[in-house]
Amino acid sequence: MKEIAREIRTLLMGIIAKREKAIRNGETTKDDLLGLLLESNMRENEQNGKSDSSLGMTIDEVIEECKLFYFAGQETTSVLLTWTLIVLSMHPEWQEKAREEVLQHFGREKPDFDALSRLKVVNMILYEVLRLYPPAVMLTRRTYKTMQLGDLTIPPGVLLGIPIIFIHHDPDIWGSDATEFKPTRFAEGISNATMNGQLAFFPFGWGPRICIGQNFALIEAKMGLSMILQNFKFELSEKYQHAPYTVVTVHPEHGAPIKFQRI
Repeated sequence: MKEIAREIRTLLMGIIAKREKAIRNGETTKDDLLGLLLESNMRENEQNGKSDSSLGMTIDEVIEECKLFYFAGQETTSVLLTWTLIVLSMHPEWQEKAREEVLQHFGREKPDFDALSRLKVVNMILYEVLRLYPPAVMLTRRTYKTMQLGDLTIPPGVLLGIPIIFIHHDPDIWGSDATEFKPTRFAEGISNATMNGQLAFFPFGWGPRICIGQNFALIEAKMGLSMILQNFKFELSEKYQHAPYTVVTVHPEHGAPIKFQRI
C-alpha cells in the first residue's frame, strides 16, 4: 500500500508541476478540476501578497482532492454501470425499453448533454439500480453538539451509522416488492417513489455533505449506458453467479461475465 501511495503521489506531483508551469506561462484553461484548484490557489496568494500556499490549499491538499475525485468517482460510477448491465441482462424487456428511448433521442449519434436530461426510462433504471445496489452501503455522521432525534437525545461526538442498503430494501418504505427490480416506482420522481412519500432514497448521501459528484456521476452513467445500448445487446453468461458483497462498495463477488452482441 505504501508503494502504491508513493507511486500515485509521484504521478500527481508531476501532473501538478506541469500544470502550474502552464498557468504561469498563460497556457492553461479552466476546464478541469485541477486547473481550477491551482488557479484559485495562485490568485488567493497573489491577492494577499504571499508566495506560498498558506492562505490557499497546500499541495498535499490538492493531491488528496485529486485522489478523492479520481478514485471515488471512478469506482462508484463503474460499479453503478456494472450492476445496471447485470440487471438489464436479467430484465431484457427493460433493456429494450431503454434502447428504444436512447435511439429515439440520439439515433446512432453520440449522446449530447441536453438530451441526456430527457431520458426518463434510463433515469428510472439508474435510480432503481442505485436503490437495489447502492455503491456505498452505509453513511456515517458524527454529532458536533447535543442532537434530538425523536425521543432520543444524542450527545456531541457520537458516530452514527445510517444503513443505506437496509433502508433501500425496507418493505415498510418501498412496499412488498422492495427487493424486486421495478423502475416504474421512480416514474414520478424520487419524492413520490416510496409508499408514503417519505424521503428514503440517498445513494449519494443527503444534507450539506451530499456527494459533490452526484450530478456528474449520473451524467457519466447515462452517457456510458446510452452508448452501450446504441451499439450492443447483452445477456448474462451462464457462468454468472448472483452474489453482491461489499468491499468498500457493493461488487458482484464472482464478477460480471456478460455476453455482448453488436447491433
